[in-house]
Amino acid sequence: MKTKKLDGLKKEDFEKIVDDKSVQLFILTSRNGIEMSVTNYGARIVSLNVPDKKSKWIDIVLGKKNINDYLNDQEPYFGATCGRTANRIANGNFILNDKKYNLAVNNGINNLHGGIKGFHAVVWDAYQQDAQTLELTYLSKDGEEGFPGNLKVKVIYKLINTNTVEITYEAITDKTTILNLTNHSYFNLSGEGNPSIDNHKLHINADTFLPINDVSIPLGKPEKVSDTPFDFRLMNTIGKHIEENHIQLIYGNGYDHNFIINRVDNDNNLVYAAKVLSPDTGITMEVYTTEPGIQFYTGNYLDGSFIGKNGHIYPKRSAFCLETQHYPDSIHFPEYPPVILLPNEVFLSKTEYRFTI
Repeated sequence: MKTKKLDGLKKEDFEKIVDDKSVQLFILTSRNGIEMSVTNYGARIVSLNVPDKKSKWIDIVLGKKNINDYLNDQEPYFGATCGRTANRIANGNFILNDKKYNLAVNNGINNLHGGIKGFHAVVWDAYQQDAQTLELTYLSKDGEEGFPGNLKVKVIYKLINTNTVEITYEAITDKTTILNLTNHSYFNLSGEGNPSIDNHKLHINADTFLPINDVSIPLGKPEKVSDTPFDFRLMNTIGKHIEENHIQLIYGNGYDHNFIINRVDNDNNLVYAAKVLSPDTGITMEVYTTEPGIQFYTGNYLDGSFIGKNGHIYPKRSAFCLETQHYPDSIHFPEYPPVILLPNEVFLSKTEYRFTI
């Protein structure tokens, strides 16, 4: 197999002082499989190289070639850790312990991915434990982006020698708060820069999903995927139904919905959530998580104006996201798995992306 490379990425292109903190690029390499680069700006994955069916190394995540491009890009979430609350909070406010908290409204009338300067837009402290492990930590201060409590957050990226990317999230707070973390990598298993993911084959381990309104807030109860374009219980191509005249596809401009992962119990065990295959490269990605839901998003708002690594253009639906998380707007739905974190509790979540050919 050919020697791997960073597809033209240079560490020095990520060295910059942002908010009085040093931004860097870190390289993780497993002994027998994959190579990943991560920047501590937004605790984000910049590149992920895995072998294809021809033993060629393929970078399968969208991203930028330097820190300045990330700082100035219209799409702020490429590869990033999103929080305090991933996904949307209706009308940018919530009530907790009889107190109303007002957040930034940065997605229509809603709060999205923690606000204007969520975890995707801050510089994390980084410690590379070894060639395969990077630990990132951040203190989100009480009142930051409107959220209560001093929250200490840790994200650990680890490459396991079975061609697996393991992401572990930990957090503690000194005041009751809400928390919902995810990784927002945009994947194209045919290679970053490939113009479409329509031919990718997808399986989602979910019998139900959350329908949304016209501003992407859940309507309430989960609905069965059967007899809808959201039925991926048998592997099907992503593009097969995406243009159908279905109200949920119209509201989402494609797929942008949370699926309820099938579980045999209510424990927070690592379970299989989804699988994606590129017929072009033979690369298969399986997702396992402790989270109750997974947001399937098909890059509906990429519009061809986004220029990524190696000058590649990212048009509409040139990538997909599978964001493991709690359900959107959970703080307004008591029947959903809770996103409230209490003092002296430890938040712990884990997701694995497993790659095979």
